Amino acid sequence: MSQQNLVVGIYDTHTGAEAAIKELQRSNFNMKQLSIVGRGYHTEEQVTGFYNIGDRMKVWGSQGAFWGGFWGLLFGSAFFVLPGFGPVMVLGPAAAWIVGALESAAVVGGLSALGAGLYGAGIPKDSVLQYETAVKTDKFVVVAHGTAEEVAKARGVLHTTGAAKISQHNAPIAA
Repeated sequence: MSQQNLVVGIYDTHTGAEAAIKELQRSNFNMKQLSIVGRGYHTEEQVTGFYNIGDRMKVWGSQGAFWGGFWGLLFGSAFFVLPGFGPVMVLGPAAAWIVGALESAAVVGGLSALGAGLYGAGIPKDSVLQYETAVKTDKFVVVAHGTAEEVAKARGVLHTTGAAKISQHNAPIAA
């Protein structure tokens, strides 16, 4: 398990999560160290999907503009259909964390693929369960990782953006 410093904000709406991402960008937080996870694929059109051509992305569904707007800001992306969650969009390094957990069969007892990815990044199992529940209930999870100083800065920014909950997870200090 690779441990690192992380701060996680849970947002009740996509507009809250979007405000957090934009505020982190304005504060010069490294966008390569930022992830967002959420479902948000409710549509009456019955058409849900996305495609990627080069740097462009197109998403269908009621929140297609929301997800498509982040495509150019965050690095890495994945669309999963997870048992118990349904369709889940992951942008940023968390996509690689989840894929890594799936490829290594590191899915930890009681956790989904999403949870195993977060757990593998250094988030304690009890907190992972909170984040899984948040995603299942149509909330959005914003994760910033980096050095202790970078994470402290990101935490300060998230406090100004109306998160329903903010938690910090620090890697153990190497001897």
